[in-house]
Amino acid sequence: MERLGLGPDECLARNPRLVFARMTGFGQSGPLSPVAGHDIGYIALTGALWATGRPDERPAPALNLVGDYGGGSMFCVFGIMCALFERISSGRGQVVDAAMVDGAASLTTMFTALRAMGVWRDERGVNLLDTGAPFYEVYACADGKFLAVGALEPQFYAELVCRTGFRSDADETERLSQGSPATWVADKAEWTALFATKTRDEWAALLADSDACVQPVLDWTEAQAHPHLVARETFVDVSGVVQPAPAPRFSRTPGAVRGPAPYAGQHTDEILAEL
Repeated sequence: MERLGLGPDECLARNPRLVFARMTGFGQSGPLSPVAGHDIGYIALTGALWATGRPDERPAPALNLVGDYGGGSMFCVFGIMCALFERISSGRGQVVDAAMVDGAASLTTMFTALRAMGVWRDERGVNLLDTGAPFYEVYACADGKFLAVGALEPQFYAELVCRTGFRSDADETERLSQGSPATWVADKAEWTALFATKTRDEWAALLADSDACVQPVLDWTEAQAHPHLVARETFVDVSGVVQPAPAPRFSRTPGAVRGPAPYAGQHTDEILAEL
């Protein structure tokens, strides 16, 4: 923008109330600020990629959700809204420097705190929320499809145990124990064997409408047809293209997709005529 003579200094001089947002990978300062990159590099630099994956395997990027969209777009939008809100009292705009490395690092705040407390290990796949725990894991079913289990709290784990019949021949104390990191590998082997005895949809039906915190892992097409998402109109059809609806929801000013994206050059004549 500076090369075009439209940098923040020029724009704010013309309109001091302007909010000028800059979203980049490495930010507006620091030695990497002029360097090109992509999501995978931004999350690699912040430690977020290191922590994602299973034991003894390579780190696994979660698509480009953490750096580009979570750490970039969402933080940029939040920054713009904060600047607009601050302008109400100050009457002045400012520059929003939304660096994807900053946003991705911010998203890892809880895990940074857990590491400082000594309750999160640096190894992948051995902690409570990175599939180390047997009650927070993805399991294969008899048909090769998958089930996502997130029964973290004791009451939810108890519901899971009772619904599935896990360790039905053991006493109640043993059945309902979530164990400790020392027992998680052995416990997970038992859960793996149990979930392999039924298909994904059989387990989903058995656990439906329960507080066991278990859901089927759906592919893209299945997700669009899930009854809950259909009821909420989480996905909408716009000119034959099924896509996510705007989120979040607003009670007084609901959002909606106004129409399909324009094709390249669709409005060229219209814009030139206006100019």
